[in-house]
Order: sequence, then structure tokens, then C-alpha cells
Amino acid sequence: MAVNIPGLISVIVFYILILVIGIIAARKSRSTSAENSFVANRSIGLWLSFFTITATNIGGGYINGTAEAMAFSGLIWTNAPILYSISIGVAGVFYAPKMRRGGYVTMFDPIQAKLGDRAGSLLFFPQLMGDVFWSAAILSALGSTMSLILDLDPVLSIIVSTCVAVFYTFIGGLYSVAYTDVIQLICLCVGLIVACPFSFFHPSVDLSRVQDTWLGELPTNMIGIYADLCCQLIFGGLAWQVFYQRVLACKTASVARTSSIVSSFCSLLFAIPPAAIGVVGAAADWNATSYTGDVPIPTEYHSFILPMVLNYLCPLPVAVLGLGVVAAAVMSSADSSVLASGTVFAKNIYKDVLRPQASDREVMWVLRVGIVVTGTLSCVLAILVKSVYGLFYLCSDLVYVILFPQLTCILWIGFTNTYGALTGYALSLFLRVAAGDALLGIPALIQFPFYTEADGQLFPFKTLAMIVNFVAIISVSAFTRLVFRRRWLSTRWDVFNVMKREEDAKRGEKRGESLMMKERHDGNRDPDYAQNEKLKLRDNYMQ
Repeated sequence: MAVNIPGLISVIVFYILILVIGIIAARKSRSTSAENSFVANRSIGLWLSFFTITATNIGGGYINGTAEAMAFSGLIWTNAPILYSISIGVAGVFYAPKMRRGGYVTMFDPIQAKLGDRAGSLLFFPQLMGDVFWSAAILSALGSTMSLILDLDPVLSIIVSTCVAVFYTFIGGLYSVAYTDVIQLICLCVGLIVACPFSFFHPSVDLSRVQDTWLGELPTNMIGIYADLCCQLIFGGLAWQVFYQRVLACKTASVARTSSIVSSFCSLLFAIPPAAIGVVGAAADWNATSYTGDVPIPTEYHSFILPMVLNYLCPLPVAVLGLGVVAAAVMSSADSSVLASGTVFAKNIYKDVLRPQASDREVMWVLRVGIVVTGTLSCVLAILVKSVYGLFYLCSDLVYVILFPQLTCILWIGFTNTYGALTGYALSLFLRVAAGDALLGIPALIQFPFYTEADGQLFPFKTLAMIVNFVAIISVSAFTRLVFRRRWLSTRWDVFNVMKREEDAKRGEKRGESLMMKERHDGNRDPDYAQNEKLKLRDNYMQ
């Protein structure tokens, strides 16, 4: 089979377009401090914020996974788009404004301000692993798609796509990522909308084949796991740095809230075309197409149903346009992941823990090195490891089980301290790992209720671990605070200085209140400005 030359040319043109836009946008990031570069000088308005949040959410896994679930499991198991959209909406209403008003640079700033730089940095590792494995999984999917449609070597496709995404992220940071997201989202929208009618009206497609199966089934014994999955998709999405990097770059808290809410609705709308393509894939008679593989489609090829529909049920120009859809979706997620990990490492690990005296120039180069290292690791994993998606699946569990309770308690429960946070971290991590994972071959050390050898854990153990995390954080924090405040134990034993940190926070709050009163007296009516300064003073006292 020869290389698809027209398709190859169109992909090259698409990549050149993305590079040019990334390079142009990079000019906006010059002559700024490191922190301003991390959050694009907090200059992103409503429309750009909406585009970049939506494009980041709608990655290669989102559209490919939606089509796969709809084709082979039915609507009831195609719950990720709906629940992800709810997650963004919840984050937009409750989390985004609070984080933006805090004037933070990364999601981990309030965590380190509350727990201390070193203890807070421990929470970075589930996020880092999730970003690396997620990028690797979607790059691997892109390589397989290009191999299917263009007959290109998948390894070469993965390497080239990684290099393009890393290059414009390296030179432009968040500016380049945000502006290229606009083009990627437009390509995604046009490609999916154009492909749907062609695939539906292909002669091999008969929708009557799926009229009794498209809804899917939920066996009674799977209700617990289904509920677990739903909770993970909603609440696990509230603690990802890729989302907060955009929120914290918005001009105001109001912009952050509005763009997040609009993005949640649009993300749901963008799931309709790939879901429809999944139905087409299930309704097609593949023997009546040019497809020469096994029928029914083997399990290992289920994740390729969207590119298969584009390739075998659509004309070549539409298939090539659809390939641009997959490439756009993958790159809009891959660049965000490598930038998020690079930013947190440069700011929260290198600057705050390893070298507090580091200059802006030094921190910027650490960011760039972090981007390259994260991109390289993702690329290597995408090429070498066959269970990349399984690794990401476990890491996304850790974000739900560990990061979500920690971030929530730190933002809303004022007495949360390092003792409670570390206790919750350890207990929830142990429970999650002890539950095992069949996909990764990790045996179950704890057999929760309803466990069977055939089906594994049927109890919602991830939600249990998350709740244990919450309970441990709140109870241990309250207990240790009481012990030190009542002098039942001398503050000499307060190894994490939580009482000193609490007193410093109170002084910062009082100084901030004075500043807010002065701003009102002077006629400054911008509540976000005054609140930002108040919270900055509080956190500065705590450092």
C-alpha cells in the first residue's frame, strides 16, 4: 500500500500552519517575567479563554473514546462527555473564580502556601505522571490513525507530532498554546461536521442494525463500578493543572467563570459528531467496504473506529480532513500537558523548593527544559509501551483519589494542615493501590465487598478511598490543631510549623483587610484587585 500523498501534503500544511501561528504568538511572551509568562500576563480575554479551555478538554482521547464507547458499549457507557462537561461547569462556578481571585500562578500555589513548599510538592507527582501518560496515550492514537489513513510509519508520525507540539510550546509558552488552540478547535469543528453526513449516507450503513443496541446495557453487578466511574469523571476533573493554567491567565475572575461555563456546554456539543460516527461504525457492514481486516472488528482495534469510519466510509478529501481533526485534537491536548508539567516543575519545584534565589531567566530555561523532557518522555512511552492508556487510567484515578480532596480542603476548609493532608495522602494512595488493577496486572491486596476473580473489584473503591482522604484531612487537621492550641503538646513538636503558618496567615488576612478598606476609601471599585492583594499578602506571610 503506497503512502497517501494528498493526505500527507495536507497534514504537512496543517503542521506548518500550527507552527507559524505558534511562532507569531510567541512574540507576545517576550520581555515578561517568568511568572507572567506562566499565566500569559493574565491577559487572556473571554473568547480566547473559551477556545483554549474547550480545545484542551476535547483531546484525541475525547473524540476517539466517545466514538469507541458509542460503537461498542452504547450510550449508557458513553458518559465521559456529559460528565466531563459537568466537571468543567462545576469548576467554572466554584473553583475557577476562587483560584483566579487568589492571584495564583499554578494550581499548586495554594497547596504549598497551606502545607509548606516541600510537603505541597509531593502532590505534584500524580499530576506529572497523569500528564506524561495522557500525552503518550493520545500520541500513540495519532500514530495509529496516520498509519491507517496515510500508510505512514506510526513511529515517525508520533515523533514528528511531538516535535511540532514541543517546539511551539517551547518558544511561546501559554501564548502559543492558547492561540494554536483556536485553529485546532476550528479544524476539529469543521472536520467532524463535514465527515458525519458522508459516513451516514454510505451504502454499507444500515441504522436498523443498532436500533436495539445503541442504548447499551448496565448489568446489575456493575452498578457500583459505574457509579465509581461517574464520580471520578466529575470530581477528578476538578484538579488538573491544564485547566487552571488557563483560568489563572484570564483577565478577571468573571472571565474565568464565564469562559469555563460556556466551554462546558460547547464540550458537550462537540461530543455529538464523534458519538454519531460511533453509531455509524456499529451500523456499517464492513464486508461491503474496502476494509480487509477481521469482522467483527477485533477488540484491539475498537479504539480506531473513528479513523476507520473516516477512512473507509468517507471520500478521500473528507478522510484527510478528518485526519486533521484527530491531529488537532491530539496536539491541543499534548501541548497543554507538557506545558502544565513544565510550569509546575519550574515554579513549584525548582523555584519554590530547590532554588528560591533563581532568576527569571533561569526559571524560564527550567520551564523549557521541563517542556522538552515531558514531551520526550511522552514520545518514548507512546512508541515503546503498549499499556500507556492503562498507566494513564491509574494516574487519573490518583488525581481523583488524592488531588481532588486535597485541593478542595485547602481552598474551603481553613484549618486544613500538613498533618491531615499527608495522612489523607498516604491512606488514599494505599487503598487505591491495594485494590489492584487488572489492566496493569497489579494484584488486589484488599478484596472489597462483591469482589470476584472473574470481574475483580465491583465495589466503588475509588470513591471510598477519596472519602477516606477527605475524612483523614479534616479529622487529623482538626485534632492536631486542637492539640497544639490547647498546649496538650508543646509546639516544639510541631515539625511542620502549622501553628506558626496559621498565625502568619491571620496577620496576612488583617493586613489584606486594611488594604481593601484603603482601596474602597480611595475609590477603587475593582473587588478582584483588592481581593488579589489581600490573598497575596496572606500567602506571602505564610511562605
